[in-house]
Amino acid sequence: MKITTKINLITTAWILCVLVAVNAVVFFSFMKITVNMEEDILIHKAQNVIAEIHMDDTPHELNKKLTTYLTNHSFIRIIQPDSKIRGEVSSDHYLLTKFKGEFSTNQEAQRSTIKQEHKEEQILIVRVPIQSKGKVVGTLEIGDRLLGLELGKDVLLSILTFCTLLGAGLSLLGGRWLSSVIMRPISNMINTMEDIEQSGIPKKIIIQQDTKDELQKMAVTFNRMMNRLDVNLDKQRQFISDASHEIKTPLTIIKSYADLLRRRRIKSEEKALDVINVIHSEATRIQKMTERLLELADTEMENSLDIKSVNIITLCENVFKQFKEVYGREINFHYQEDTIMITADELKIKQVIIILLDNAIKYSTDKIDVYVEDQSYSTVIRVKDYGIGIPEHEMENIFERFYRVDKARSRETGGTGLGLSIAKNIMNQHNGEIKVASIDGIGTEVVLSLPKR
Repeated sequence: MKITTKINLITTAWILCVLVAVNAVVFFSFMKITVNMEEDILIHKAQNVIAEIHMDDTPHELNKKLTTYLTNHSFIRIIQPDSKIRGEVSSDHYLLTKFKGEFSTNQEAQRSTIKQEHKEEQILIVRVPIQSKGKVVGTLEIGDRLLGLELGKDVLLSILTFCTLLGAGLSLLGGRWLSSVIMRPISNMINTMEDIEQSGIPKKIIIQQDTKDELQKMAVTFNRMMNRLDVNLDKQRQFISDASHEIKTPLTIIKSYADLLRRRRIKSEEKALDVINVIHSEATRIQKMTERLLELADTEMENSLDIKSVNIITLCENVFKQFKEVYGREINFHYQEDTIMITADELKIKQVIIILLDNAIKYSTDKIDVYVEDQSYSTVIRVKDYGIGIPEHEMENIFERFYRVDKARSRETGGTGLGLSIAKNIMNQHNGEIKVASIDGIGTEVVLSLPKR
């Protein structure tokens, strides 16, 4: 069953239930109020009759006085304590035979229903005690057909039935209109999704009206998701293009030198060794690039981190010791406390520091300064070199994949242009920041900021 049909049926059923409940309240309220009004009228008439008659009057005098209060289709009785009729007048003989007189010491009202000539009629009987010298000496009983009540009830039932049917019809039409309004953006979204499925091209939902409701919010969220998907697809295409280009160059060199060895059969051992060295160098570069690509993919997958407390001072000292032994470079470490604890993935933070030191060593020949500062809300690590620097117009591109400021120098040093992209992804995983400040020809400073958890 379609959602529009469900909405239509549910709204119609709900409105019908409400109408039936309201109609029932209206009907019973009408009956109650009308009967109470008739009851008050008869009681008031009875009190007037009691004020005029006397129990010492003869039956003829009583009947004469009672007749003046008699109306069509009614009767009036005076009943003694022994249940005998003291006086009785009637304009409807059927009522006299249908209802027998009852003595009562309390004021009461009785409503009964009789069937006559294939129809029902309501009969109202009131009994009011007659008192003399503080004692009940008789009961005045008045009965009357409620002809107006039956007519009013029939008319009211007809009106309520018509209104209920009209409400049901209007509810069906309104539910259909409401469901179409609600489902319009959803239908647009479904159509857009089907177009995307068939064409494979991300598309947006056209928002025609600014309704500022949940449906518009859903459409805006869908469009935002399509934007993000489109951006990711562009990045993926660019990534594949860049990776293909970067790998193609060393493969071409390897193939060219391999063909050279195969065609010419170089007999000079020195020449052959040079060719083999070139092939080995380019193969090594492909291997490093592949490893960096895997690292980049791993950081972009946002895998779970092995979070624990780490002494950043000890971590940095171990890394610097290894770099000094391998490269023989001067690395000055500046810190104020022997223990500065951070909450992070130790291996990934170590990888970021290695990336920054590796860049500093590749693009500078002078000393390297590293600072660790424990601030109020974060731990800051600064790596500063005094090398070639980065031109100002290149700063906005340094975190892009495969981007290298000095491409010739990067190729000589084995750079892939992936290091800073990996470092940025790792810092994002830790909710941290990485910032780069540089002056062309003077040096570069990279600042890592890790928030305290």
